[in-house]
Amino acid sequence: MAISKKQGVAAGIGVVAVAAIVGGIVAAVSLNRPAEAEAAAPATTEANVATDDIRWVHLDEPVAEAVAALEASGFTPVEEGKLTVAHSAYLPPLGYIPEGETEAAGTEPNIGSLIAEALGLEYNPVVVAWADWPLGIQSGKYDLITSNVTVTEERKELYDFASYREDLLGFYVQADSDIEKIEEAADISGLKIVVGSGTNQEQVLLAWNQELEAAGEAPAELQYYDDNAAAVLALQSGRVDATFGPNATSAWSARETGDTKLVGLVPGGWPQTANIAAATAKGNGLIEPVHIALNALIEGGQYDEVLETWGLETERIDASEINPPGLPKS
Repeated sequence: MAISKKQGVAAGIGVVAVAAIVGGIVAAVSLNRPAEAEAAAPATTEANVATDDIRWVHLDEPVAEAVAALEASGFTPVEEGKLTVAHSAYLPPLGYIPEGETEAAGTEPNIGSLIAEALGLEYNPVVVAWADWPLGIQSGKYDLITSNVTVTEERKELYDFASYREDLLGFYVQADSDIEKIEEAADISGLKIVVGSGTNQEQVLLAWNQELEAAGEAPAELQYYDDNAAAVLALQSGRVDATFGPNATSAWSARETGDTKLVGLVPGGWPQTANIAAATAKGNGLIEPVHIALNALIEGGQYDEVLETWGLETERIDASEINPPGLPKS
């Protein structure tokens, strides 16, 4: 069954309008962050029709193969009969607490709730600070985290992963900008681009600038703003040409405000592909059932419903993978 309620997203959108256009630039999205499965029942929810109408995608029944795998795994949940899932709550569309609500909403909570439903467990969400989830997962305080966690080789030493999204960075410009494409070094020559200091997206731009300078071309001028509102104003006033940061929050801002448009996507771990994944403690037996659940959600259409609801179709993957290649150790 589907749930739809007015959740006061206007407040969240207000934050996005000020912050999300460059929002994620300093958030936890940064790096300091297939098997056939039984098809689950189709989703019974529709895509959003209004900015303040947030719908959760649900399953009608558990996924038999995932339930059987969980029973055979020997995994014991933190609370019997429940799947305790950690989430960080910052900005739409990934995770935030809507006005008047106490639980997080967004892509990451809905993916977590669907995994729980597929496993035949009660969804038990816990909002945690980004810095607190690693120890919480290792110690068994939380069963699982679905909170935009990027797979890295270093993290794979402590956690098992099941992927569910591609980690992407996005170039966004004003909706009426003449810029139509930013995909490679040549496309940023001479542009003024907002980027977060010390982020992987900054490293992409610095590498591209080196290419430009070696070719005798003008590099991009990187713009750093500690105040997100000032960065947004700079873009709106034409003092800068583009922003470059985590795609998810910027995609939501573009969709909700109509003030910006996407002109280019870059893998989050450029030049390597980066994966966003559900994570659990290493070797505890939970990841295989979660992997089966995710592939059932992909095959059954619920996964696509979630991405479409929150405007993240560009980050779709065709199948979940257990412990995919992670970004290399720094």
